Amino acid sequence: MISNRMWIKAGVLALLLVFVTESAYAVRIKDLTNVRGVRGNQLIGFGLIIGLAGTGDSATNVFFSIQTLVSMLTKMGITVPDTEVDQLKFKNVATVMVTADLPAFARQGDQIDTLLSSVGDAKSLQGGTLLMTPLKGPDGKTYAVAQGPLSIGGFFVQGAAKGAQKNHQTVARISNGAYVEKELPHQFNLKEEIFLTLKETDFTTASRIARAVNDAMRDVVATLVDGRTVKVMVPAFYKDKTSQFITRIESIEVEPDGVAKVILDERTGTVVMGENVRISAVAVAHGNLFIQITEEPSVSQPAPFSPGGETVVVPRTRLQIKEGEDKLLIVPKSISLGQVVNGLNAIGVNPRDLIAILQAIKASGALHAELEIM
Repeated sequence: MISNRMWIKAGVLALLLVFVTESAYAVRIKDLTNVRGVRGNQLIGFGLIIGLAGTGDSATNVFFSIQTLVSMLTKMGITVPDTEVDQLKFKNVATVMVTADLPAFARQGDQIDTLLSSVGDAKSLQGGTLLMTPLKGPDGKTYAVAQGPLSIGGFFVQGAAKGAQKNHQTVARISNGAYVEKELPHQFNLKEEIFLTLKETDFTTASRIARAVNDAMRDVVATLVDGRTVKVMVPAFYKDKTSQFITRIESIEVEPDGVAKVILDERTGTVVMGENVRISAVAVAHGNLFIQITEEPSVSQPAPFSPGGETVVVPRTRLQIKEGEDKLLIVPKSISLGQVVNGLNAIGVNPRDLIAILQAIKASGALHAELEIM
């Protein structure tokens, strides 16, 4: 009886190992696709920073900095005479462009991060505070308002003869520096169909996603539109609950299929090959020629007290030529990536030599992969 139980446990363990091995390369649909329409929106605004320690915009070169300040003071009930505008010089003020991303389904009162970049000739934004700045979308409507102290993650100090700087001083961030004031209207839960957009175009992967969704739902709800889009009908059970339906299909695992590709970076000697790379039967010869030239000048001196003797420098050149052992490797047809690497390593190639060899194999038509040079 004990023996039978041990065999049963061993069999179950073997099945689990097979299952884990087969699903080891599976990827969630969530990581392969995006849901069409679920995206962020970019916002932009023009703001004013105050509180700088004399590192702001100069009035002579950045006239709009003064105009922005005068406009702000006017809105706050402070009148600046026209005759005095040209006399204003505030080195503790700088103008910036403020950008932010409005996330999908953002609600009123949510906080989002903002990025600030200097527009004028300010030397540093360190220690500054952004005044209330409306952030608008492409339609010209205000969706968020930003304000708060800046963080540049560095410093700038200057002495009489030397200074020190860390990080870029004219770009800053404000974490949770903007409040969402306007929501984007949507009726996502009422959708009767959704579209899954692949992050990388591939017909085989898109077909596998459609088949996996149909298998999980036990119904034909997903259809292949093209190599980048899968259309999924929302079942009647999930009517008015589209978000829950997406939650279910996002966790389905699919084994993606990729294009055979070889990436070469000649600057660093980096070679990256995918597992689908194949090579037809081809012969590769590799040999190195090593030449070394050394100059060792020597001094020739005459004998002591010799008449008419002269000390001269005699050139002496040593030339060493060494030719590496040539090797001819016959690469068999349609071998795997590991065999390709092992075969090329057998003839002693380094990464830079490998780049030249792969380019030559591609030119001969024996490399069945896309060759991309960075």
